[in-house]
Amino acid sequence: QVQLVESGGGLVQAGGSLSLSCAASGRTISRYAMGWFRQAPGKEREFVAVISSTGYSTGYATSVKGRFTISRDNAKNTVRLQMNSLKPEDTAVYYCATGSMYSSRAYEYDYWGQGTQVTVSS
Repeated sequence: QVQLVESGGGLVQAGGSLSLSCAASGRTISRYAMGWFRQAPGKEREFVAVISSTGYSTGYATSVKGRFTISRDNAKNTVRLQMNSLKPEDTAVYYCATGSMYSSRAYEYDYWGQGTQVTVSS
């Protein structure tokens, strides 16, 4: 079975940084796009970042561009999301996903992790 496990979430003050990791098993992710999404209480899941299978291309939501960086290490079958200059509005559960398409749309992804909580205090 394909399994994605996120880690690295926690509580930080506004302006601080966190690094999230996503470890994959059951699928060699080197041939798949990987994405990060987030969902705050009472809100719908939204796109955060995407990286192509090779890591050559990346895309970001306008709300995080310039602050977040997505990267991958295909040799370790992992994906990372470096989050800097965090804001209270970044508070959400962050999900890692894998899919065949390089996309910002959640429905394009076929497997998802269970999420990791990120809380940013003001």
